[in-house]
Amino acid sequence: MILGIDASNIRVGGGITHLSEVLRCARPRDYAFQKIIVWASIKTLTGLCNQPWLEKVHVLDLDGSLIQRIRWQQFIVPKLLKQNRCDLLFSPGGILPRYVSVPTVTMSRNMLPFESKEIKRYKSALMILKFKLLNTIQKMSFQRADGLIFLTQYAKKRVCTQLKRKPRIVIVLHGISKGFFLPPRNQKPFDSYSLAKPYRLLYISNVDVYKHQWHVAEAVATLREKGYPVTIDFVGSFYPQAMRRFKSTMQHIDPNGAFMTYKGFIPNYELPEIYHRADAFVFASSCENMPNILLEAMAAGLPIVCSNRGPMPEILGNANVYFDPERPEEIADVLAIMLNNHTWRTQIAQEAYDRANEYSWEQCAKETFSFLAEVVS
Repeated sequence: MILGIDASNIRVGGGITHLSEVLRCARPRDYAFQKIIVWASIKTLTGLCNQPWLEKVHVLDLDGSLIQRIRWQQFIVPKLLKQNRCDLLFSPGGILPRYVSVPTVTMSRNMLPFESKEIKRYKSALMILKFKLLNTIQKMSFQRADGLIFLTQYAKKRVCTQLKRKPRIVIVLHGISKGFFLPPRNQKPFDSYSLAKPYRLLYISNVDVYKHQWHVAEAVATLREKGYPVTIDFVGSFYPQAMRRFKSTMQHIDPNGAFMTYKGFIPNYELPEIYHRADAFVFASSCENMPNILLEAMAAGLPIVCSNRGPMPEILGNANVYFDPERPEEIADVLAIMLNNHTWRTQIAQEAYDRANEYSWEQCAKETFSFLAEVVS
């Protein structure tokens, strides 16, 4: 059999990581796929490994505008599937061509189009329209698909309530790259820290309206006022509306940068070192499908305090480490409990690390190709 992969809207971040790792770990011939063809932009193809069964096709239109990419996907992909005698189309980006002559499988990767409360946080009418259009387009694709892959039970439940027709469904967990793993370190009593040698908190995530970095900043400021020697680093790119609020908050509570810094975007290959230098991790998002960042922090052996929204409890487990991400005082309280109990810090770091070991790219590849073969048959 021949598998065609439409990677037209796999362009940055977790999407490229997922496709790259699945193809790196795949044994497609074990599932009767003799050849895989990937159509993608040059940037996406650069991140994919070379395999004897893999044909990487650079499509110039996919380096171009959104209109060019949509036109190619909707009108050219069906022709390519016929020309290459493909037996199955896999579109991991969540959108399918309207008319194809072979079975199709797609993925639910982005929860924002399905979370109306989160969409309302945006002030831009264009952004709101974008997510509403994505909601309509992705629902149409999911309902047309022969197979649909979810990443978490939470995403499956939220999205399926909005579908009139449900295709064959499977949940396939992502993996974690080996470089992020570091066994939990010994946790010291908090009185061993000082302003000269503070306890270092870390929050990695793009600054966006549903990530609530400003509330985390306020919580850390509250702890400093109470005498806790803590600092925090924020890492990630930004959405302008959210960044304005975040910068204003930082300027108000720590104008001299005494205990919090924003480091901006850092490439993925440099992130393991950032995690490994931290003492604990904070994750305050209110909208996720499967947050790779949270998985990476778990693998890094860090004590974690986390938002109680979305799939986070499903991923992190039952440890009492959760807070309402829109209540700074609650974030501060949970952080204080963690800081004051080094035995508990040791316990939650170990529990998170053990759970991280359940996420494997090898297993992800096996389950993905098993499902693709099942849909074809």
